[in-house]
Amino acid sequence: MAESLRTRLERTLLNFFPAYRGTGGRIRYIAADWSEVRIALPLNWRTRNYVGTIYGGSMYGALDPIYMVMLIKRLGPDYEVWDKAASIRFRRPGRSTLHATFRVDDALLDAIRADALRDGRTERTLHVDLVDAGGEVHASCEKLLTIRRRGRRAA
Repeated sequence: MAESLRTRLERTLLNFFPAYRGTGGRIRYIAADWSEVRIALPLNWRTRNYVGTIYGGSMYGALDPIYMVMLIKRLGPDYEVWDKAASIRFRRPGRSTLHATFRVDDALLDAIRADALRDGRTERTLHVDLVDAGGEVHASCEKLLTIRRRGRRAA
């Protein structure tokens, strides 16, 4: 799906948001319905660590907010979405630009809505990898998100 004018503007604004800009990551693409987001994390003077590879904090920081924002956008104002936990496994040093593709499909949204309607809230663990141009995984991240229907507290 192509980017819309609205998601192109949102991408530009998110890339200039100071907290995200400081990670060194750049959002490169947002699908018109927020079902897919692609980011790039270059190796440059801002992301380089003491030994000349991409700083692990930049790797995690570039990945951190994306799934939460995607779910907020896709689920709409009737739902609250919060990060609950995260883990990252660094598999190899980043010596070139790394890329990540985040996807949230309709089946996942339907399952979240059904669980939240039944229980008031639900949790989901979502996974994303940072890969180089050759497809080699440099870091794997899991995000645990909690989703709640607004105006209704879980028991």
